[in-house]
Amino acid sequence: MDSLLPAIPAKRYFTIGEVGELCGVKPHVLRYWEQEFTQLRPVKRRGNRRYYQRHEVMMIRRIRGLLYDQGFTISGARNKLLELTQSERQLMRSGAFLDESLEDNSAEMEAAEGALPDDLAHEMTTQTSYRPGFESALSMHQELLQIRAMLTV
Repeated sequence: MDSLLPAIPAKRYFTIGEVGELCGVKPHVLRYWEQEFTQLRPVKRRGNRRYYQRHEVMMIRRIRGLLYDQGFTISGARNKLLELTQSERQLMRSGAFLDESLEDNSAEMEAAEGALPDDLAHEMTTQTSYRPGFESALSMHQELLQIRAMLTV
């Protein structure tokens, strides 16, 4: 089903409307999924406006595939995501994990690695105390960038 969805543009942040179009899901469904899947934590700015990052868009597509294409229930999809995440982490620790899509999307990812706008950078640093695991996500992102750099050498 992912082949029928549009390509994800090389942007750092996406509005809820853009994510809905990219993932084939309505905004109210995305807001509901945020309550059900703890992995979905978009940055919220003034007026609770949501800004999703690329990894969250990919996670939403994965959730959508589990629910709509594979017929999982919400709790089944939640368990499957936890299972997949744990197995991916184990593979990454063992050094056997090579995501071929990193090579395919390297130019796209490099374009998206620009500096954060000042207000978003401030909000992200102030929100880390309210979002457990956020700092580990940032460190994991840095680790993945280092791994990618080693693979391209």
